[in-house]
Amino acid sequence: MSTKEDILEQLVEEYLLHEGYFVQHNIKFRPNETHDGYVKQSDSNHSDIDVVGIHPLRIGLDKVVAVSCKSWQGGFNPKAEIEAIAQNKIVAGRERWKPFRELVSPKWSAAFIERLEEVTGTRQFTYITAVTKIHGDKSLWETNSAFRAALGGNPIKVLDMRELLAAVLPKLTTTLANTNIGRMLQLIKAAGVEIKA
Repeated sequence: MSTKEDILEQLVEEYLLHEGYFVQHNIKFRPNETHDGYVKQSDSNHSDIDVVGIHPLRIGLDKVVAVSCKSWQGGFNPKAEIEAIAQNKIVAGRERWKPFRELVSPKWSAAFIERLEEVTGTRQFTYITAVTKIHGDKSLWETNSAFRAALGGNPIKVLDMRELLAAVLPKLTTTLANTNIGRMLQLIKAAGVEIKA
């Protein structure tokens, strides 16, 4: 691996591999220059889809997953994030909607869906927000009608590290894992260190 991927991205990859998905990282996308709202100064830089999983045997909305990873050590509060986006708050010097541009901006939503279709051949997918820890009710994020509409009606899930670890740890064997995080978890397990997920 020539570049260091985010640890949460690696954990998501390990989770998806155990679920039978083929995985790609950091798929670039940006609004089309022909889109009505395109502004060269702010829309010429790419964003990326952190992780995309394609399952060869599944059909429907579970065949493709598009994952946005938020490795914030303070965790993720769906209610507070929705409010910050709605009020266009500045957080850490940045408008809060920008980390979630595909859920909020029509030109970015269109670009996200078009790029995902280019890569996977479908506009049907499950969008996952992967986070370190959830504070509050994740269903507020998962059922947000504006976000769902922006994604073409596709479902949204929120997964935290606890859920990812709970799914991955029981499936680890002594066969060399596919990711650095998977290998690290294997060694922790081999050492007898208990990780409570």
